[in-house]
Amino acid sequence: MAYPGVFYSDDAQILRAMQKSASSGMVTMMHAENGPAIDVLVEQLLAQGKTDPYFHGVARAWQMEEEATHRAIMLANLTGAPLYVVHVSAKQAVEQLAAARDIGQNVFGETCPQYLYLSLEEQLAAQGKEWGTFEGAKWVCSTPLRSRAEGHQNHMWQSLRTNDIQMVSTDHCPFCMKGQKDLGLGDFSKIPNGIGSVEHRMDLMYQGVVNGEISLERWVEITSTTPARMFGLYGKKGVIAPGADADIVVYDPNGHTSIGFGEGKSHHMNMDHSAWEGFEIDGHVDTVISRGTVVVDDNAYIGTKGHGQFVKRGLSQYLI
Repeated sequence: MAYPGVFYSDDAQILRAMQKSASSGMVTMMHAENGPAIDVLVEQLLAQGKTDPYFHGVARAWQMEEEATHRAIMLANLTGAPLYVVHVSAKQAVEQLAAARDIGQNVFGETCPQYLYLSLEEQLAAQGKEWGTFEGAKWVCSTPLRSRAEGHQNHMWQSLRTNDIQMVSTDHCPFCMKGQKDLGLGDFSKIPNGIGSVEHRMDLMYQGVVNGEISLERWVEITSTTPARMFGLYGKKGVIAPGADADIVVYDPNGHTSIGFGEGKSHHMNMDHSAWEGFEIDGHVDTVISRGTVVVDDNAYIGTKGHGQFVKRGLSQYLI
């Protein structure tokens, strides 16, 4: 529902797609933002000389996410299609999802670590020695980081506790600052949208356990069990049981993880910065087992090329 001229689908296209989804048992995954209205706001801000990354978050206001989420829910209600809204960041969008679920509609949502920990004021408005006021480009993504003063982050944690949000993904979409993000110097609308987070998701969510935001059981549920059920993989994935793939993470709660670049830090992704530089986690991945084979041991990758296999999804096992 965002990015006119690139990925944008109008309501008529969405309606037809949802009709197909309803008839075939598929789940419609939706990026819910009002793209055409956002483009107007972007144009107006740039005309006022407001070009820094901070204004990426201003242009993509929470009203644009709430409105599109409501519209997607109504189209799903009309067609009977299950709806899964990706990377939810605004508390008002969560309220739309919760209201639909309260009346029994098959509507689901995910959030991401950046919407739990990062904010419009602290990251998008950041300034640094190398990049000046452009430093915030490191955290430009869509949906955008929201205002901490407005309480979006606390509401997201609450929504994970109450199952108004069912999962935590990453929307992993990494770009380097040099040669990619810097395309938007002087024009925030040209900054490639995306943050690299896939390596750090489990650690960041475990810190939520340490901080008392979620239980240990909920950590497993929102990162492993529910994703497997939502996308028809449960039985092979998302469970430790006879007949399942032996995919197991052994996590040491007494360990420590420092995220970022440099000796003793955990960032391995091929980027020139880490969106999570300086984050300290009160826990540590000890061992990773994939289909019974140890692939990570003592923070070292010992897997082999060709080990990965294509996994075919089935129908969702999470529908009401």
